[in-house]
This record gives sequence, structure tokens and C-alpha cells, in this order.
Amino acid sequence: MSFDELQLNEALRRAVRRLGFVSPTPIQAQAIPPALEGRDVIGVARTGTGKTAAFVLPSLQRLLADRPPDSARPAARPGAVRMIVLAPTRELALQITDDARQMAHDADVRIEAIYGGDPLRRQAETLRRGVEVVAATPGRLLDHLRRGNVRLDRVEILVLDEADRMLDMGFLPDIESIVAQTPPERQTMLFSATMPGPIQGLAARFLRRPVRVEIDNGVPPDALRQELYPVPQHLKVSLLTALLRRAAVRSALVFTRTKQDADVVARRLREAALSVEVMHGDFGQKERERALERFRTGRVSILVATNIAARGLDIDGISHVVNFDVPDEAEDYVHRIGRTARVQAEGVAWTLVTPDDEGAVSAIEYLLRSKIERHTLPDFDYAVPPPDWAKPSARSIRAAITRQSTIARWKSLTR
Repeated sequence: MSFDELQLNEALRRAVRRLGFVSPTPIQAQAIPPALEGRDVIGVARTGTGKTAAFVLPSLQRLLADRPPDSARPAARPGAVRMIVLAPTRELALQITDDARQMAHDADVRIEAIYGGDPLRRQAETLRRGVEVVAATPGRLLDHLRRGNVRLDRVEILVLDEADRMLDMGFLPDIESIVAQTPPERQTMLFSATMPGPIQGLAARFLRRPVRVEIDNGVPPDALRQELYPVPQHLKVSLLTALLRRAAVRSALVFTRTKQDADVVARRLREAALSVEVMHGDFGQKERERALERFRTGRVSILVATNIAARGLDIDGISHVVNFDVPDEAEDYVHRIGRTARVQAEGVAWTLVTPDDEGAVSAIEYLLRSKIERHTLPDFDYAVPPPDWAKPSARSIRAAITRQSTIARWKSLTR
């Protein structure tokens, strides 16, 4: 299938050609045709599969349907929007906005991002001038609704992107309040990397006879090389530093479990003369945007981030994903490493594994239905004794017990 076969508006065809899209990705090929028919759609696909275009292109086609070819956009309707995209993070809302503007380059559609951390007054003025498409975080959009800055009674299309993440972050009450203010005859599309029970319940309540399309999320792409590096806890930063120095790392996204770990890892890597940015929940919006921009443009080659801070990040060209800490949830591992090896490019995923992590690793391998190859770094001294502060604590022992339980839980869920 080619994009020409989708019979898109000519303005959208020009944008597709300008962006270098040759043929639809699997999620686009399956989701765009029913979406163009006005059907509700459930799309199950991880980040990096092209899902943004899967809902933006058919939505823009609908918004442009009433316009004569090459006509100017209609007069603004202050406060009223035609399409809402809800996203879990400001970074994802901004990314969707940027992508949508590129796809609507020749279509003259008003598209704005609405998120926390940006001046509320400036956003209110933008909404009052008239916006057709809004990509928003639920909390900030609800704030504007309560203040009367925006109306949703004319919404034609509602998209819930990364729905599982929004529920994980506690946005369900906000989502319910927002959806209640949209017309029942709207078109609704829901995209999620996973479909646990709560998401299925959400879909049953908000979507009407949806078409479900699913891309295999449990198996990483063939171009992705996965490697486990067993290492004592106190040598993790030293091993990571050695790996980054020895490998051809163009850009690496390093995940840590806590904000404190992110700061320590970033500081130690800088001390080793590596170019690093760090991002976590204590950072303000301007600091986060600066770190992302420096990483995205290649001014630094390493971004250290907590899992929560990195939610919704969609950055092309990442050569390495590093799990400095093994994720507690097996599915999080798949989501993390899916940020590399995109669009037929090769990628590498390194995971540093301590003895306490073996339970979580087993759960990951159980999900993948395959073993991940273990490696050691030649000439690295694994025998350096731990300092006194690195002795096991009661907290680390409890954490190990918790992780061991993940094997049984995953087996029960996947029987």
C-alpha cells in the first residue's frame, strides 16, 4: 500500500511527500482506512510505530472535507475546537503539535499545544482567538474548561493517546470530565501500548463499535540488539562509563529508577568527560525543554532520565537505550527499548543487572518468550570490593523480594 492509495486531500499528499513518507507503517495502514470512514478506532502500538500520523492524517482529512480546494481556513470560532488530542505529558503534547503542523503545512489549520508549565493567560488568549486542533494534557485542558476559556460542544474528533500512561498517572477523573463535555456523536480514537482491563473498560465506555488494530508489542524489532550486563550494584556507574566510552554511541537514553540516581549518574558521567543532560520530575518546564533540545539536536549525546520524566518522549535517531536500573514492570522494558531501532535503523539496548534484578529479568524474558544474551566487558575489573555504604540495606532486601514476585504475577496474567 502507498499513501496515494489512501486518497488523501491534495494538501496532505504534498505534506506526506515533503516529510519523506513512502508507504504507511503497519499501524498507519491498518488504522487510517477505518478512521477515514469515520469509524472509532482502537490502536494498540508502542511509541515509534508511526501512530501519530495514523490519527492526525485522517483527522485533518475530515476537518478539511468541507473546504473547497486550496481555500483559506474558515473564520475562527473563539473558544470552540473541532479536535482534541489528550496526551499524558507536555513533551508528547508538544511533539504531536509539531508533527500535526508539519502534516497540515499546506492546509492552514490552527493547531496548538495546551499543557501545564506554560503561562495559562497566554494559552487562554490563544484559545479565545480560535483554535481548530488542540493537543493537551488532561489537567491543563480541564483547568481551561473550568475557567470558560474553551468549549468542547463542537468537538468532532477525540483522540486518547498513550491511554495506558494517562491512567497510570491518575488522569482518569480528568479524562471523564473532559469527555462528558464533548458531543456523543464525535469520532473517538484510542491509542495505547497495552490493553489492560482498565483500558478495555475505558474503550467500552467512550468508543462506539470500534475497529481494533494491533501491532505486536511484545517482540522488539529484529534490528534491535539486546544485551544484559551482570554487575555488582556499586560498580554500575563505572561499567556504564566504560561501555559508553568503548562503543560507538551516537545518542544514548539512560533510564534510572529515581531522581537521585539520575543526578548521580549524570554527574559521574560528566566527571568522565562525557556530554550529558539530565531530566526528572524536579525540573521546571524550561529546564526540561532545554535538556530535550540539546539531546535532540545532538549537542549532547547522552540523556539521563527517570522513567516518568521520559514518558511520551518521541525522539528519532537514538542509537542506544540503557536500563541503568531494570524496570519493575516487564512491559516497561519493551516500551523503553522501543525508542531505538526505529524506521529500519539499527539499535542497541543495554541492561545493567545486579543479583537483586534476576526476578525482574526473568519476567522480561518470559514476556519476550526468549532469553537475552549476557555479556561481560573485557578488561573491566568486576572484583573491586564495595565500600562500606554499599552493604545491603533492609530497603534493598525488600525491593529484591518484590521483584521476585513479578515472575509469578506475569505467569498468572499470561496463562
